[in-house]
Amino acid sequence: MYPLTIGLAIENRELWDQAQATLADLPFRIIVEHQDVGDVSNFLDRLERMRPDVVLVDISGWKEPLEGLVASIKAAAGDPMIIALNTTAEADAILSSLRAGINEYLYPPLQEPLKKSLERRSLERSRRREGAKGGGKSLGFMSAKGGCGATTLVCHVAAELGRMNQRVLLADLDLDAGMVAFITKTKSVYSILDAVSNLHRLDIHYWKALVSNGIPGVEIVSSPLALASKMQPKDEQIRQVLSFARPHYDWTLVDLGRSLTHMGMAALEEIDEACLVTTLEVPALHQSKQIIQTLIDSGYGKNRIKLILNRAPKRLDITPGELEKMLGTPIFCTVPNDYPELYETYAEGRMLSRGSELAKQISKLALKLANLEEDKSVVKDKPRKWFG
Repeated sequence: MYPLTIGLAIENRELWDQAQATLADLPFRIIVEHQDVGDVSNFLDRLERMRPDVVLVDISGWKEPLEGLVASIKAAAGDPMIIALNTTAEADAILSSLRAGINEYLYPPLQEPLKKSLERRSLERSRRREGAKGGGKSLGFMSAKGGCGATTLVCHVAAELGRMNQRVLLADLDLDAGMVAFITKTKSVYSILDAVSNLHRLDIHYWKALVSNGIPGVEIVSSPLALASKMQPKDEQIRQVLSFARPHYDWTLVDLGRSLTHMGMAALEEIDEACLVTTLEVPALHQSKQIIQTLIDSGYGKNRIKLILNRAPKRLDITPGELEKMLGTPIFCTVPNDYPELYETYAEGRMLSRGSELAKQISKLALKLANLEEDKSVVKDKPRKWFG
């Protein structure tokens, strides 16, 4: 069952008690609890931070048009399922709720209808996720803050997987400072926004016209040129693009940019694991802790978070155990610091040489992320096998 997150805005005591009693028996997590329906601003602020999958809102005392409330909830939380709760089953109230865009209208007793509504929503999400999983695995890379090196890692991990005869998509969702095209030397007049703008005609033929082949075995869809577009994709549009693309590749690697953005949160719904890249800088560690906690509070399982310590010095001032205790999650991999090699590489307009020590370490990271090991038991002069 898909682990839904729930937001509550219920003022009526009867509705509150029945909703809480129902949710207590279900494997879903309440991440927003609000009992003053009149204080809409505070409620919307909390929705914007937590972005629950389902919002239960008490309309028993609501006097304003419901269209405005529904629009505000969707603007704050993306596209959640909105369930209106009322103390009565008046036909006019039901009709006005549905016309306003509310998904379901429920009234006491709540236990069975609310349980069925949430289970249906969970099943829908599970089916969509399982359908996507059948097409391969996806990883989202994000830097705890700017300069932690997530883009460098995701580009080189994609190149390494491509060398293993895997079908790889490298997608740049950093719309503010996308650098995937620069690092991979990709030249394309199209970007991820072209896919978003043409969802109505998105098929494999159109998709192949958008992507470029800057790295052997890797297809790349880049972000738009800086300031080239003011368009901000909607959460559902991003999810649709990733959901479409994923079945066509063995691996979908997504650069989510720095920190945790609204668009990043939306993308993570279609991504198996989040690779959080940090350094030992105090601001980066602070941001890492905040991001990890936000993901966990939003229902993103801790086992799906891969913490990568980048540019690590040979001698750490803090033990890995102390660092893991501070951040609340294990360190998945440590990548050593080799800034001179990286600087020379980018100055010459190329990617890392496979013979460099840093490239070898990133290759190990790619194998670990993919849960693959090179088979060393092959006979000499025969093609190398990459999978155990």
